[in-house]
This record gives sequence, structure tokens and C-alpha cells, in this order.
Amino acid sequence: MPDPATEAFVTHRNLLFTVAYEMLGSAADAEDVLQETWLRWVGVDLDTVRDNRAYLVRITTRQALTRLRTLGRRKESYVGPWLPEPLLTSPDVAEDIELADSVSMAMMLVLETLTPTERAVFVLRDVFDFDYDEIAEAVGKTTAAVRQIAHRARGHVAARRPARGRFPPKDAQGAMDAFQRALETGDLQQLFDILAPDVVMMGDGGGIKQAVLRPIVGAERVARLLAVGLDRVGAVLTLEPVQVNGYPALIFRLNGELDSVVALRIDDGQITGLYAVRNPEKLSHMEHVTPLCR
Repeated sequence: MPDPATEAFVTHRNLLFTVAYEMLGSAADAEDVLQETWLRWVGVDLDTVRDNRAYLVRITTRQALTRLRTLGRRKESYVGPWLPEPLLTSPDVAEDIELADSVSMAMMLVLETLTPTERAVFVLRDVFDFDYDEIAEAVGKTTAAVRQIAHRARGHVAARRPARGRFPPKDAQGAMDAFQRALETGDLQQLFDILAPDVVMMGDGGGIKQAVLRPIVGAERVARLLAVGLDRVGAVLTLEPVQVNGYPALIFRLNGELDSVVALRIDDGQITGLYAVRNPEKLSHMEHVTPLCR
């Protein structure tokens, strides 16, 4: 039978991982943060803890903040555009529209524009609905300061997040199916039709694999890029529809080997964003479903 410390940690592990991932954009770093959280948690006198969940989130947040500042320096030398590490998620994540939106590629890129403390406060308050007092303890600020940081972060996010009407991920399945058919048949016109006029495609190869080095904007440019890229594939290509970060995506396999993941943003039945991750160091979590929760 597990001891109380282990039982509490296991109970809240998925929440802790989700908090760390939303702060870091990296599953590998989030797992490291959880290890650090566990090492500190087992040294805590549980008789002094009023709320296990809040205390564990506090530890996780502090460890994630430390790592986030280190990651910021690491990203300065990253080769090419940086995208969050994609996570294979289960249908229940898509059903929680707020959670799916908060971990979507589009939102994770918006969170990258915040300072580490702003990001922590925004995630804990606006995504997980923690009290300001609890957040203040987690980030080492006064409650009044946290309120100001939350207001500032909320304004930054509102100004940067995509302004289109958001459809629940499950309602985007038709566009996803049409996109897959267009790629499989090489039908350029069908591909063009499913892309929004101002669609944006981003790529992340990490300097290891070839990827677009700057955002590609416009349906015609994106469609032709995809068509040319598929024509040049000198291997057996298979496309596997999945959910990544709560939204529709495709896993590209060449001769059966995982090559890349393309996550989609779909609005009003058209694809408005394509996020292609090819860096193999970011694809290690794509062979199993990652539990996320609020």
C-alpha cells in the first residue's frame, strides 16, 4: 500500500505535468520538473501541509520557473524556428475546450511571448483557476503584485492570440479529413480549398532535419510547398490522423518510421495554422498518449 506522500503525488501527477508543460512547452523538461518536485515533496512534513494539491503545484511552479529561465537562454541558440514539443492526447482533452485551447500550438506560442513570471501567473490563474493567494506563494510575490501581473499577462495574451471564432476540436474533423485526402491524392486544388487565405505554416527541424526557416503565409504558397514536398518524398509515406495537444494533427511516417508531426489550427472549417515539428528530439512522446488534466 503506498505511503501518503506517494499517494498524493500520484493523484496529482497529471495536473503537475500539465502545469509544467504549459509553462515550458517541453514534455522532456516537464518530466524533469516532476522528478525535482518528487524529490522535494518526499522531504516535506505532511502534517504541516493543509492542501496537498496546492503545495505540490507550488513546488512544481517554482521548479518550472527556474528551468524556464534556463530554457530562455537555450532557445537563443536554437537553430531555426522553435515550436513546442507536440503531445499525443486522448479525446477527453479535446472535449475540455478550455484545456485544449490552453495547450494548443497557437496558444503555446503566445505564452512564449510572456516573461517567466507572467507565464506562470497566467497559467495558474486563467487555465487552472488557482486563487491569487496560492499563486503568490508559488511565484514568491505579494497577492497585490500577482493581481497586477495577471492583468498584464491577460492583456498580452488577448492582443496576441488568434482572433478568429474558435470551433471545438471535434467539430474540425471534416476539415481534417479533407486535408488528409488532399495530401494522399496530391490534389492541389482540394488542398488549396481547405486552406484559409491567410493560413500560416511554421516548421521546427532543430537544425537536425530540414524545415521551413520562416513562417510561410498564404494558401497558394503553403499548398504548393506541401505539394512539392510530397512529390520529393523518396519513400513510402503514410499519414496517421491523431489528436495532438487536444487538436487534429497528422503523423507522417516514411517507410514506417516516424518523420514528423503536423498539428492544425482550424477555424470556420478552414485550416488557419500548420505547425510542422520534425526535430526528432521533440518526437519521443509521440508513441504514447500523454495524460493532461486541469
